Amino acid sequence: MSYSRKVYARAASELERRRDKAERTQSMRRTEVYAKIPELISIDREIASAGAEVIRAIGMGENAQQFIEELAKKNLASQQRRKDILKENGYPEDYLDAEYTCKKCRDTGFIGGVMCDCYKALLRDTALAELNELSPSARSTFESFNINYYPDTVDPATGINPRSRMKEILDFCRDYAADFATDSPSLLLYGATGLGKTHLSLAIASEAVKKGYGVIYGSAQNLMSRLEKEHFSSGRNSEYEGSEQALLECDLLIIDDLGMEISSSYITATIYNVIDTRITLKKPTIISTNLSMQELEKRYNERFTSRIIGFYDRLIFRGKDIRMKKKLNPQNKQN
Repeated sequence: MSYSRKVYARAASELERRRDKAERTQSMRRTEVYAKIPELISIDREIASAGAEVIRAIGMGENAQQFIEELAKKNLASQQRRKDILKENGYPEDYLDAEYTCKKCRDTGFIGGVMCDCYKALLRDTALAELNELSPSARSTFESFNINYYPDTVDPATGINPRSRMKEILDFCRDYAADFATDSPSLLLYGATGLGKTHLSLAIASEAVKKGYGVIYGSAQNLMSRLEKEHFSSGRNSEYEGSEQALLECDLLIIDDLGMEISSSYITATIYNVIDTRITLKKPTIISTNLSMQELEKRYNERFTSRIIGFYDRLIFRGKDIRMKKKLNPQNKQN
């Protein structure tokens, strides 16, 4: 897993919130119960002192094992007496236990130095929530991708049936997402505007995040703007610190609308560096663009398109902008 520092920080904050809530509730309940049943104070002290007694017993030599066994029996008896007293007074027997969201790791996120499943799930959910903040990924799923918006007749100019072509692309992207791994190939999704490139990119992103992979999605303009601010702020703005490293190291980088960013020598060089470095690191990248290969070469350079041709699987989107059709007929039946 290679999530952004922001995702790790949010997840850690949530674990801390859960832990704090459980322990504050436990403290309030103890205050309540101790006031009503003072006997439980001494019982809880006995239970709490058991750990220190075990440590002391280790230095007892040959008699240590016997002492520890006797201590364990005494501790279990104290715990049972505590449960019985609580029940006799109308409380659940576990009323004084901290109600952690995850009882396995007690909301610490780790068990014996190994990341708990709850922490992995929290990181995944946090990353997905962050992706949804930046894009309409919750609505951009494979299930909501409707090929009926594409004409089911052969285009005389290209000899291609747009619906059949989109069915092939949909199936390819669905399989790509299902089999996604850190060594998956990079993809170039290109064609005219409004044909579903962003939708399918986000559908892949969502599935990758659900599988526990770290995904960064953004338009070329927004991503390059962050890198530009990081570069020229030179440590004065921590908000953007680590942006370039995150783009280079994440499990999957998705650059949407390549070619629509404001052009400058810095941005052009940075885009090439990000793409070239990820090729060298063998990390998958998905690029969507409205530009043809010829237009990409004109906007950037031959070296740029050469890297794309050599290392990216290319998916050509055919047809006309379907966004108006979707607005006029949103209930179009799915295949």
